[in-house]
Amino acid sequence: MHQDMAAQVRGGNGFIAALDQSGGSTPKALRLYGVSEDAYSNDAEMFDMIHAMRARIVAAPAFTGAKVVGAILFEMTMDRDFGGQSAAEYLWAERRVVPFLKIDKGLEAEINGVQLLKPMPGLDALLARAKDKGIFGTKERSVINAVSEAGIEAIVTQQFDVGLRVLEHGLMPILEPEININMTGKAAAEKMLCDAILRHLARIPEGQEIMLKLTLPEDANIYQPLVDHPKVMRVVALSGGYSREEANARLAQNNGVIASFSRALTEGLTAQQSDAEFNEMLSTTIEDIFAASVAG
Repeated sequence: MHQDMAAQVRGGNGFIAALDQSGGSTPKALRLYGVSEDAYSNDAEMFDMIHAMRARIVAAPAFTGAKVVGAILFEMTMDRDFGGQSAAEYLWAERRVVPFLKIDKGLEAEINGVQLLKPMPGLDALLARAKDKGIFGTKERSVINAVSEAGIEAIVTQQFDVGLRVLEHGLMPILEPEININMTGKAAAEKMLCDAILRHLARIPEGQEIMLKLTLPEDANIYQPLVDHPKVMRVVALSGGYSREEANARLAQNNGVIASFSRALTEGLTAQQSDAEFNEMLSTTIEDIFAASVAG
């Protein structure tokens, strides 16, 4: 099964859906979905509602491995069911979509222009549980807000430290050092980040690979050395606050990079839509992101 999933991720046409909104970002995701804060009275009800949204997405006719290579889940989603099966099992067995897990616990306060990952106590136990549940890989997000050589080096070092632990559990790490799309000097930071990642790839044991999730760059194809690197299975792009239209336009200019969108994927979907309206909107969105992902 792991080899089949690896083949799907490595060679599959399409993109990776990010369905991993956590506690902090869930209220905003629900508001955009047409569910206001007064519709739920506690966190349990809030998470039930976001899970219902995710369940509706993954069951839609267009949400299959033909155009959706994989999906990133929140830990609580991994522990729930889709269609009467565990979430990861349903995604692979029923939709042929490779399941990933968001493992980070949020961001530290900014130091040297970056926000590092918060400590992840119990990470090894979580990774073991994820593997038992049929998860293929993981993802952790930290953020670069300024052109800072020391900060970018710290963020890349930490990302690779976590990635190596993930590899030890036989899972595929997606390293996500996000660059803030509103920062000053974004292009310079992207060049600095690419150089740092290329240096740290020497730490990955021969015969093993990682994945990278990066902000859509100012200079098209600046990440080509990473796309072509033998220790990188796939480079995927986050939408990072760009509209879906702009994100798709930028994505199409970057050869070999596919999407891993969250908000841009759910844009236009609402709880008030009929199933037919919802499925039609999601199908159009998937087609658009798919087209941009395979354009390069």
